[in-house]
Amino acid sequence: MKFINIGFGNMVASDRIITIVSPDSAPVKRLIQDAKDTGRVIDVSCGRRTRSVIITDSEHVILCAIQAETIANRLDTGASEDDEEPEE
Repeated sequence: MKFINIGFGNMVASDRIITIVSPDSAPVKRLIQDAKDTGRVIDVSCGRRTRSVIITDSEHVILCAIQAETIANRLDTGASEDDEEPEE
């Protein structure tokens, strides 16, 4: 299982991500509000402006302060914290 850094020391399992979208459109805003109402929102933006929204296969909605393109690049390149070999 690969983990992707989504900022501020937070990680998400890359195989659980369904989509990464911008939070600006009205349908996404409704999706976020519905998820808040049902307790499925995970806000990892640390008080900063939400720049991307990650939808997972468990229908959780993750609010992130990193651009969607940056997260997508991390998914493509496999840049993650668990790639490093542990020190002995």
